[in-house]
Amino acid sequence: MDNSHLRHMPTFQVLCGAFLISFSGIFVKLADVPPTASAFYRVFFGAFFLLCATLWFKDFKKLTPVELLLITFCGFVFALDLFFWHESIMYIGPGLATLLGNFQVFFLAATGILFFGEKSRPRFFAAIPLAVVGLLLIVGLNWSNLDNDYKTGIYYGLLTAVCYTAFLLSLRKIQSDKSSSIFSALMIISISCALFLGMKMFHAGDSFVIPNTKSLLSLLGLGLFSQTIGWVLIANAMPKIRASFTGLILLLQPALAFIWDVLLFNRPTDILNWTGVVLTLAAIYMGLTGKTTRTEP
Repeated sequence: MDNSHLRHMPTFQVLCGAFLISFSGIFVKLADVPPTASAFYRVFFGAFFLLCATLWFKDFKKLTPVELLLITFCGFVFALDLFFWHESIMYIGPGLATLLGNFQVFFLAATGILFFGEKSRPRFFAAIPLAVVGLLLIVGLNWSNLDNDYKTGIYYGLLTAVCYTAFLLSLRKIQSDKSSSIFSALMIISISCALFLGMKMFHAGDSFVIPNTKSLLSLLGLGLFSQTIGWVLIANAMPKIRASFTGLILLLQPALAFIWDVLLFNRPTDILNWTGVVLTLAAIYMGLTGKTTRTEP
């Protein structure tokens, strides 16, 4: 029996997960609720769907204190990731916000070089200025002409990348444990993340009210497709393929997110902006492939 399709299954899972998550920004824009509220309901509904899956598959696992601490930390950095990303979407749109969030590639590579003994190739260092040039072509060459809100959105997008890096590293560590339960681990991460975001909303005096049916459906879609199905597919496949290859496949997410932003929200985009998008994606690719690990899994 040919088992080649089984070897490629993790890659297919990451592709499907990236495709589903690419719609996250669309759901956030359509939800018509404050950024932190959309982030909260994403993980709140996601936790409910994951609880159903955990019960269905009888996937509960007793956690050690160390595992619980790691999962809680993962939920905390994911809460920060979602907070900054959802805020960024409101300022600069889902396409650019998602593209900036995927600058995690550079932070992830830097972490590998500094702490895990990975070595960099010259193209990795060439990728950094290329990414900056691509970003400038997208947002405009004259930084001083941008209004403060737009600049704030860019800063939030870059902070998203930092928090996304911490989230991916901790998630990979959780899923590298072969005995780890994928559904229950992601459920606890979602619950932890929802608690942190809920405390932020409560402290800021934000409303938990979902205003209408469109908002409810958008938030349910965010919780089901982005938080549950998309991340279950990715988290399940991550330990089975190289981290750099996983990141390369995940480039589908920002590329599609930018396309959805243009098609659905009429984002003004000229040939210079598209050139910037291509250069930025190329830089992210170079960042992914511009390092070698000491040992390959």
